Amino acid sequence: MKTQTADPSFDIRLIQPDETVAWFDALGTAFLERFDSAKIAQEVRPRWDYWRIWGAFEGDTVVGCWRSWATELTLPGSGRAPGSAVTTVGVRPTHRRRGILSRMAAADHAASRDRGETVALLYAAEYPIYGRFGYGPAVTHATWTLDPVGVRFHEAATGSVELVKPSFEVAESMRAVFDAWRLRQPGEISRREYTWQYDVGLLESGWGPTWKGFIALHRDAAGAVDGYVRYRAQEKWTKGQPRSVVELDELHALTDAAYLALWQFLANMDWVGSIKAERRSPAERLPWLLVNARAADVSGTGDGLWVKLIDVPGALAARGYEREGALVIESVEGRGTSGETRTRVALDANLAGATCKPTKRAADLTLDVAALSAAYLGGTRLRDAILANGGADEHRRGALAEADALFATLDPPWCSTFF
Repeated sequence: MKTQTADPSFDIRLIQPDETVAWFDALGTAFLERFDSAKIAQEVRPRWDYWRIWGAFEGDTVVGCWRSWATELTLPGSGRAPGSAVTTVGVRPTHRRRGILSRMAAADHAASRDRGETVALLYAAEYPIYGRFGYGPAVTHATWTLDPVGVRFHEAATGSVELVKPSFEVAESMRAVFDAWRLRQPGEISRREYTWQYDVGLLESGWGPTWKGFIALHRDAAGAVDGYVRYRAQEKWTKGQPRSVVELDELHALTDAAYLALWQFLANMDWVGSIKAERRSPAERLPWLLVNARAADVSGTGDGLWVKLIDVPGALAARGYEREGALVIESVEGRGTSGETRTRVALDANLAGATCKPTKRAADLTLDVAALSAAYLGGTRLRDAILANGGADEHRRGALAEADALFATLDPPWCSTFF
């Protein structure tokens, strides 16, 4: 791995509210976009945490951007970890390859550690960048496309589906369903309160068009809301026939019955030629509901949420394990650089829980923290993750196979929340 020498001429610090417009100007330049920086700055000032917004400065000019927000990650075994969701990261094209991104990452990770956050999370715009900062692809996403023409389901739907207009009450109903669902879905994170208002079109955003779509709620036999779907449509005609494309923004259900009913509702709409659902789980149960499972096609499978373990012993102790195992694991960060650090922990896991503490005992296994982070939620095999992160040193025969089995989970993680 190539190392970079940090340029001391740049000042890495938290920005002030009156520097927000300049910060967005730098971000837009890095993203090759022309933002309305003043409008967006006015929008975000009362909502963003300025103790989490970093800028790289050359004199008074912002040349790099990095921001995070507080969230909570659901873990295997339904434990939860305080997390830092990293987003809006960029460096001006005139200032690349000068160590700016590395210094912003180091500053934010140190602050995250001081706040007691266990993990950092992000979506990688470019795959090769974030592994060197200790992040690994921990959740896989996929696109499902349903051909609704003539589709039949094995079972009839129960309960009722109601189309509703966007309102604060509807947003709260959706939020209640999501919060109950995400607490039992490994890989999912908590959302900020105001994002629900953006998601249903109650707030306008300078980032792009206001959401204008449809919302349907599912109610059980007692009338309680236990699922919802949010979608939009693109009009399309083929040979004089309506074949519109429904774009599914999200669908969440607390019961199998609600999940089935919402998909049946979508499949039975008139004028629809296909239903496209992005950022779904590759393990979606949809095909198994259909008489013809081939009507649901999966594509675009790839990396979704990336994870970095900020507090290695705390993170490993917080998650559940589906088998027993005891290992001394040494994780390496910044391998081969002047800032290389090593964390050695003794992990003792069983079906009832786990303990994980720093230790001076001899390591059974040494590996990059990015590989450990990728395998953390159970959806990425450790034996695969090490291939992209310098391999692993096995100090006790069979230790890698033991660790690979210990971190794996029967059900894959999934995160539906993009940020």
